[in-house]
Amino acid sequence: MCAITVLPTQVERMNVRSVRPELLDRLHDNDPGLAAELLQDPLVRRRNRIALDWDNAWRLETGGSDHLDREVIDVSVRFAARIPVRPVRLIAEGCGLSRTEAERLITEGKLVSAVRLSGKLSGDFTFTLKR
Repeated sequence: MCAITVLPTQVERMNVRSVRPELLDRLHDNDPGLAAELLQDPLVRRRNRIALDWDNAWRLETGGSDHLDREVIDVSVRFAARIPVRPVRLIAEGCGLSRTEAERLITEGKLVSAVRLSGKLSGDFTFTLKR
């Protein structure tokens, strides 16, 4: 469970009467859902100089290794939360590849996606792996 011990800047300086009642209730209750919402907002993070550590906060659930032997696999990645990940690293770990091997497959056109796999993503994407 997460606790907000410091109010975000824009709430901290507001007159309590101008805060929506439902938001005020969530602040008083130290609502973990509110904390998650605020921490996912890039503007709130930037204004309050918050840097999140996402190490080991994600995994690619492949449902076992049976499909990894197939010639071609199509994978749809859905995010439960907007956690920034490096798709190459996620794909490599989820498919039992080294990162170097995954990068080589991208170069050879055997690992393809409509999105750039070499940067960071925090939204849903799909990819195809051809062996």
